[in-house]
Amino acid sequence: MEIINRKYGIRINFLFLLLSGIIILLSSVLIYLFILRGVFGKFSVSDLIPTEKTFKSLFTEDENDIAILYSEYTQNVLPKGSTWLVDNISTWKRFLSNLNENFEIIDDSKIEYEDLSAYKLIILPGIKALSEKEIIKLKKYLESGGSVFATGAIASYSNDGKWKGWQFFNEVFGINFAKEIGVNEIYKIHTLRGGLPLTANIPTGFPLRVATWDRPIAAEVLDPRTSQVSFWYNYKSEHGLVREEIKKTAGIVYGTYGKGRFIWMGFEINSILGTKDDYVYFEKLFNNSVNWLTYSPIGYVKDWPTGYNAAAMISFIISDDYTNLENILPVLRRENIPATFFISSDFALKNPEVVKKISEYGEIAAIVDIGYLTSVNDKLNKLDSLEIQIRKIGETKRILEKFSGRKVKGMIPLYGLFDQNTISAAINNGLKYLITDSLTDRSVPKTIIRGNDRILSITKAARDDYEIIRDLGLNQPEFQFYTYQEDADRILFEGGLYVLKLHTDYQLKDEFVRVVEDLIKELKSKNFWIASASDIQSWYEKKDYVEIKTEKRGHNRIAIKVSNPGNEMINNLVIDIDLNEKVKNLTLDSEIIGTRPASVKHNEGSQLLYLYIDKLDAGESRIYFIDFDIVSS
Repeated sequence: MEIINRKYGIRINFLFLLLSGIIILLSSVLIYLFILRGVFGKFSVSDLIPTEKTFKSLFTEDENDIAILYSEYTQNVLPKGSTWLVDNISTWKRFLSNLNENFEIIDDSKIEYEDLSAYKLIILPGIKALSEKEIIKLKKYLESGGSVFATGAIASYSNDGKWKGWQFFNEVFGINFAKEIGVNEIYKIHTLRGGLPLTANIPTGFPLRVATWDRPIAAEVLDPRTSQVSFWYNYKSEHGLVREEIKKTAGIVYGTYGKGRFIWMGFEINSILGTKDDYVYFEKLFNNSVNWLTYSPIGYVKDWPTGYNAAAMISFIISDDYTNLENILPVLRRENIPATFFISSDFALKNPEVVKKISEYGEIAAIVDIGYLTSVNDKLNKLDSLEIQIRKIGETKRILEKFSGRKVKGMIPLYGLFDQNTISAAINNGLKYLITDSLTDRSVPKTIIRGNDRILSITKAARDDYEIIRDLGLNQPEFQFYTYQEDADRILFEGGLYVLKLHTDYQLKDEFVRVVEDLIKELKSKNFWIASASDIQSWYEKKDYVEIKTEKRGHNRIAIKVSNPGNEMINNLVIDIDLNEKVKNLTLDSEIIGTRPASVKHNEGSQLLYLYIDKLDAGESRIYFIDFDIVSS
């Protein structure tokens, strides 16, 4: 019998195996590229090709992006045995370490003779003396796109210790030396502007306290490529023309030189004094500065609605001489001004018809007598107890609401000052804001938190008519207007809130009221957001609950995390983002499918964009991706 061997199964074709392998390989590559695209956004295949730098990084330590100059030339200028420069550099090292930045200490010869192009940023901490070779190399480094962070009297001495003056100062930073700050005070107030990338998330008008032992420097900006960030002039205690003095006392500037960037501070970073807030906000200033110099994105919510650089609140204190109101009410109606009127319960009980009439022209708020203090440091006088303040505020609120037919949301103490009991009493009565005459640490409102409750403190940031007419004796309308205008211009420069508080028995008199109309037109012409106290409170209630984090992912994508830790939904939110690079072909996407869409406004080739977000629920966080192409220079 013949035996037949049968082979069962499918014969494997080599070509089939090869094609299957190729398909699987291509699919894997596509999936890998898709994953990379999801994480890093736009990229080219050339970005994946290993370079000489990539291979070097496998066998060497990470390269340092930042260099700090320890200058023997500067050390030789200092008194023998001085540790000033070493101490200064130690502070820089600590701040950079907190930022997790890679850095190294370099010497004068490194600047003079070696290639600097590998550094993103060179720090010159109080480097008073530089050689001509160093100056030439640093200029070339900046011109080719590098960044410099400098402090103090930079390059004012030569390498052999001879005085050189301010040539480097003037040419590179575009500023002119104005003066040294004297040491007659332990510290000097240094006011920060708002609405800038460097001061993102710092209260506008914050008075940073800087020690004077190192003789800080004030400068004047001369070149349009340079922007002023702060000023030394203290309008509360110093004489002079406000606008001129602010201009001549810049303490921090930033700008461009060639393709590069610079920041100059007129003081050393280890000179910060004061309270915890001084250190917290200076650290934010420092971090923002390094981010700006290293082209990292910075996101923040501006103090005021988009399109406005400052705000103004026009308020009137109603007294027995209320007939002067007739001089201003037609102006408010004609100019469409949302004013705030402060009225006491005694006045309301005597003049209920006046309260009703005024309520048709603006918001009604309370004047409450809660006791008297000469100043915030008064130890002799005391304000009323919590129970009495609760009762007085509640009674005034009920009376005003009865006669005006409107809800009362805020108050001002009769004598201008309040205490912790006032905050609790106001919250207990459902108030949303307090107006105070005390001069606080900012020119914008401050949110005060008590458990789950919040109330807005709106501080005095400008002179009122009592000070201008009664105290200064300015009875000529043109002088009155100029004084108000000075304060308004300072607030506009800072980007803060101009609180114009007027009394019926002074500025609203027949012979003076024209000044108010002229001032309203002035504020409008300078694009102030003129709002009532409640408008401002509503804006800050939304703004203060927003948390923003920006992160660069790859060369062509940034991720923006927006969170609302508050208790209410936020609508119509606008986030300003400085990409720190000029970009085009910008697109917006979200990390999670189904995330509520947002929109973005961006001018092609600009580095600034606006992210518009709506219906951000309480407790919700969203992550958006912004992809772009960098504009080649």
